[in-house]
Amino acid sequence: MKICVLVKQVPDAAVEKRVDPGSGRLDRSGETNLNPFDTHAIEAAMQVKEGGKADVEEIVAVTMGPDNAQRALHKAVSLGADRSVHLSDDALAGSDVCATGYALAKVLESESPDLVLLGQQSDDGECYTIGAVVADHLKMPSLTQVIEMDVGDGSLRCERQAEYGYDTVDISLPAVISVGDAINEPRYPSLKAIMGAKKKQLDKKAIADVGIEADRVGAGGSRTSVEAINPPPAKQAGEIIEDEDTNATVEKIVAWLDERKLLV
Repeated sequence: MKICVLVKQVPDAAVEKRVDPGSGRLDRSGETNLNPFDTHAIEAAMQVKEGGKADVEEIVAVTMGPDNAQRALHKAVSLGADRSVHLSDDALAGSDVCATGYALAKVLESESPDLVLLGQQSDDGECYTIGAVVADHLKMPSLTQVIEMDVGDGSLRCERQAEYGYDTVDISLPAVISVGDAINEPRYPSLKAIMGAKKKQLDKKAIADVGIEADRVGAGGSRTSVEAINPPPAKQAGEIIEDEDTNATVEKIVAWLDERKLLV
């Protein structure tokens, strides 16, 4: 079995998100990191490999992005992936989720995986849909919000979070699975793994290498566009109610709530 894990480089959670008003794209010039939701997908792949129920030949981390997106791949292989593939081409700049899903599917076609795993969302776009788009292009079945996987003979039994509880679904392989963050607790990479990550095989691909049509990616090949960007309204400063006299403080709080008809 070959498992491909889709990963993404995203702005670090501690960095304030900024959007370029000219291009309508997220400013990615600051500190970046591996999408934290994708670490659950890597851990899920490792648990399948280590579980003994399936003979996993290799785990391949795949990403699409500029040159510095290699940092996400280095993190992915330090967490256990055997090698990585980096799709990088100027023609890809500005791709929306439809164009991105098509491009990633073309990379995956060249890898012929038995199982594709990815996190339920990215920490920046949070669109939740890339797995379904990829699966549609690959003509593979797809599940989202999966929190448990049991590998069978050419199939998976998955438990997924649903609106009113949980669904148990049998799905045939090959398949595309978006895992929820409740599926596992990702491991921490060892110092040895971190040091050895840059020595693992990294294949860099351009769009021509995997048969991507240039007019189907980038801003021109995208089906959606950003029409306007408006920052969220500034939060008003809160009111602090305090008094040395506890009873007086309580009276002020009750009066404040009663004034706004928040007391029943």
